[in-house]
Order: sequence, then structure tokens, then C-alpha cells
Amino acid sequence: MGNIDLLFQGFQNVVSFDHLIIMASGVMLGLLVGVLPGLGAANGVTLLIPLTLSMDPLSAIILLTSIYWGALFGGSTTSILFNIPGEPSSVATTFDGHPMAKAGAATEALSFAFLSAGLGALAGVVLITLLSGYVADFAMQFSPPEFFGVFLLAFASFVGLGSSSPFKTIAMIALGLGLGQIGTDTVSGTIRLTHGFDELMRGVSFLVAVIGLFGIGELLITVEEGLKFSGISARIRPAVVFETLLKMPRYWVTLVRSIAVGCWMGVTPGGPTAASFMSYGLAKRFSRTPERFGKGAPEGVVAPEAADHAAGSCAMLPTLALGIPGSATAAVMLGGLMIWGLTPGPMLFVTQQDFVWGLIASMYLGNVVAVILVLATVPLFTLILRVPFFIIAPLILVICVVGAYTVAGARFDLVLLLLFGVLGYLAKKLDYPLAPLILAMVIGDKAEDAFRQSLVMSQGAFSIFWSSWIGIVVLTLAALLVVSPLFGRLLRAGRPAPAAGE
Repeated sequence: MGNIDLLFQGFQNVVSFDHLIIMASGVMLGLLVGVLPGLGAANGVTLLIPLTLSMDPLSAIILLTSIYWGALFGGSTTSILFNIPGEPSSVATTFDGHPMAKAGAATEALSFAFLSAGLGALAGVVLITLLSGYVADFAMQFSPPEFFGVFLLAFASFVGLGSSSPFKTIAMIALGLGLGQIGTDTVSGTIRLTHGFDELMRGVSFLVAVIGLFGIGELLITVEEGLKFSGISARIRPAVVFETLLKMPRYWVTLVRSIAVGCWMGVTPGGPTAASFMSYGLAKRFSRTPERFGKGAPEGVVAPEAADHAAGSCAMLPTLALGIPGSATAAVMLGGLMIWGLTPGPMLFVTQQDFVWGLIASMYLGNVVAVILVLATVPLFTLILRVPFFIIAPLILVICVVGAYTVAGARFDLVLLLLFGVLGYLAKKLDYPLAPLILAMVIGDKAEDAFRQSLVMSQGAFSIFWSSWIGIVVLTLAALLVVSPLFGRLLRAGRPAPAAGE
């Protein structure tokens, strides 16, 4: 009961008119940041850290975490309405959220997304409350070999759980890993794969790639299909939000499984993006009607959103307890803590109890405020679908170009934007999955660093990867996922052909 008592003390420190105003303002800023592709939660938090220097640490972290929650919700908005992920972790939401919107169910899709996200985030905060006193002991068992095993498991999940050809999936993972290696090597500091282009020394921006692959690529596909935007007939019915709430219990299995995946990937360095992709793959694999996925299945929205927000919340746990950020935004917040003179780690829970438990209490309130605000604005979001496509298309193009240029202010990124747009178009035409490419670009450099650090530790001995029980379990799961498509084909080949007339 010690943690519960400390949590109540945290609520006493947080519940005030000023803090509630800060939460609401932060959520609205986050929604704006999340809706605009190219900004994202990490960039939005980074830009606003200077504004918090004159604030006390608790008020400052409340503002930044509220921006984070709002950005995660906002990223779902453009994913569903425009097929442009405002956040990298919202990519998986486009797979079924956008088809639902195009079918005239935009309000329902947004409601499923926001409600699932709120429940996922709440579960993540509850986990932080219960485990904050114990996570340090377990997480201290993780070293580079275990980190690499987690990353490998994320890649293997696409091969084993994906609906595309395993060979196409592996090809896209390899392409993503290659793109992720462009620029400065984080271990040796050498320049790699720039081919004489100085602009590539900083690497290929993941956000530019995502905007091009999904934003420009989708525009090209839509233009080819005749400039038809089927979502303009969507009606604004606030009652749909409440109808969707009543439908949520139907998908409780998907919701619980996705929350579990999100919590695990948040505590470990998998992150929200890997969690959303993995939970989507699991939802499709265990669905009784997997053919509905990609065409507007509600589970395809519930799964990634619940996992995304659960992972986003849980990412704060290793950040506070160990000083190990579980996501890019958590890394930015880690820098903010250090700026304010606070040192993340196990001692933070001893020396700064008021701050830590005030932060955890604010996460409960901030998520409630975020869900209320985004649900209140769902009818406003659906207004966008009433605009004719010949007006929307140029606006999407402008958003993509501005978003890509905002990332680093480099004109070369606009060239990359166009190239990734063509790549996205070709991948969709040739039925190559984009999700493995995206994931490989997100965590490829982290996986490489963990792999190389492990070999340095063992002086080149690969046995280090299964030298602990964690490594054995994770690598075994990864191996089973990789070979599962082969076993599936062998089982299908071994079945007798149906007799004529059956």
C-alpha cells in the first residue's frame, strides 16, 4: 500500500486550477503538434522545453507530458482522415482507420481510436503505479544482448505474423535497415553510405520518409484512381461517439492483448511504434475474419491505438527508474529533467518523491483531460471530410511539403520526400508491405548498436546473446515467429485435397 499512499499524496500536489489549465493547454498544443505531420511529439516537446525553464519542475513536466498525450491522439486524426500518420506510432492506425473513414465511418473510427488510446494509456499509468518500486531490479538485468533480442523479436513478428510474403517482408526490413545506416555511425563516428552527398551526413529523416511513403504515395494512388474521395458523405453525429463506446466490450480480447503488448514494449526499449505494429499483426493473426483487416476492421484501429498509448505511458517507467528512455519523446523529457536539476534513476523515487508521484498522478488526470477534449472535437474533425478532394489534395500536398521541410529546414529533404513518395506508390502497386520498412528505420540503428556492443562485450562470441534466460526466451520466440510461415505452408501442403463435389 506504500505506492497507493504516495499516489494520493501526488494527487494532492497536482489537483489545482493552475495545473488543470496547464494540462488542458498542453493537450490542445499536443493535438496541434500531432495533427501536423513533420512535428511529432518529440519535436513538439523539444520546442517547448525552453518555455518551461521559468516553471517549477512539476508544472513543467505536467505541461510536457500533456503535450505528449495530445500529440499521440492528434497523430491518429490525420492517420484516419488523410492516411498521413502525424506520429510514427500512428502508422499502423492507417491500415484500417483510413478505410473506415473512406467508407463513411470517420466518426466511428476516430471514436474507436480515442477510446482505445485512453484505455491503453490508463493501463500503462496503472502499471507504473504498481511496479515503479520493483522495475529497477528487473530492468537492471537488461544489457545490450537482451536489448538486441527485443529488437530482433519485433522484426521477427512481421515475418511470422504479417499477411504479405515473408520474402517481401524481409526485403523491406533489409531496405529499412540500409536506409537507417546512412549518415554518421553512432559507435565509431565514421560517415557511411552518403555517396558524396553532404546532406546525407545527418542521415535519412524518418519523418520525411513516413510523410513521403504515406502522404505522397497515397496521393499518387488516389489521383490514379480518379480523384475520388469517398469520405465526403460522412455525417456529423456526436451520438456515434456514445454508440462506439457501447461497442467497445466486443473487442475486449483485442484490447487486453494489445495493452499487454504495449506495456511490455514500453518498459523495454521496443517503443510505441513497434508495439502498435506488433499488436496489429497479432490482432489480424488471431481474428476469426482476418480478411476484413485492411478494409476497415474496428479491431485494426483498437489494437494499434491501445498498444501505442500503453507503450507511450509505460515508456516513462524506465525513464524515471533507470534513466533509460523507452521512446524518443521520453528521451527528450529525460533531457528536461536534467535541465531542471533532477537525476533520473532509482534514487529519484527516494529523494524526489513529491515530484515523481505528482508526475504519476498528473498522468492519470492528463489522460482523462485528453480523452474528453479529443472526443469533444471528433465532430469538428469529421467536417474535413465534407471538403471536396480537389481542395483537400493540394492542402495535403502543402502539409506534406511544409512538414518535411520543418524537420530540419533542408531543401534536400524535399527531394527525399518525392523519392519516398514514388517508393510508397510502387510498394503499394507491387504489394510490398511498408510497415516492416518503417519499423526497421525506427529501431534499426538501436538494434545495430546493441548488436555491436554485445560483440564487443564478448570479444566476438555470439553465445552472449543466449547467455541469460531473458535472451533465451526472447530469441526462441523470434526464431519460432520466423519459421512459422514455413510450417504453415508445410501443413497446408500436407492436407489432402478436397474431393470433387465437397
